[in-house]
Amino acid sequence: MDEEKLNIAIRRFLKKVGIASQKIIENNIIKANKDGLIVKGNEIDLEMTLIIKNFQTKNTINEKIILE
Repeated sequence: MDEEKLNIAIRRFLKKVGIASQKIIENNIIKANKDGLIVKGNEIDLEMTLIIKNFQTKNTINEKIILE
C-alpha cells in the first residue's frame, strides 16, 4: 500500500466533504436568517457522522456555531 497515495485520496475525499458541508450549512443558516428563524447570538448545533462501510466504523463529531 502506498501511504502517500492513500493520504492524497483521503485529503481529496475530505476536501469534497468540507466544501459540500460548508455550502449546506451556509445555505441553511442564510435561509433561516431570512425567514426570521434565527438571530445574532443563536447557537446552531451541528453533527457530522463518518461511516466506513467496509469496516463497520462510525464516528460522530458534534460542534456548535454561535451566530455573531
